[in-house]
Amino acid sequence: MLARYDNVYAGLGRILLGLYFVVPGISKIVGYAGTLALMQTKGVPLAELLLPVTIVMQVGLGALLMFNQQVRISALLLFGLTIIINLYMHNFWDLAGDPGQAHETQNFMKNLAIAAGLLVLAGRSQKA
Repeated sequence: MLARYDNVYAGLGRILLGLYFVVPGISKIVGYAGTLALMQTKGVPLAELLLPVTIVMQVGLGALLMFNQQVRISALLLFGLTIIINLYMHNFWDLAGDPGQAHETQNFMKNLAIAAGLLVLAGRSQKA
């Protein structure tokens, strides 16, 4: 009986995953200087080049997910981006004794769950 709603669940899931990327991508545009400074503080190499690439990927690929276009490739690219962001921006292992360690650990684990969802979406996608 609930199977008849599978398309609704999948569509809503894609929209929510897409929003997870589109909204932060837009906020990076609005807070460009602050985001760039944070990336540099975190030791992201080539931050000046990678920030605009990240924005385009988050907004563009997130929108593709939301509109059910190129879902598999978008999900796989966002998976890779999420893992890279996790390793640089949520480096809880470098924060021993820092009050922010618990917060970064939580963000790291949340992003792993998002990455897992993207892999599931890529694996179940009918649209390449």
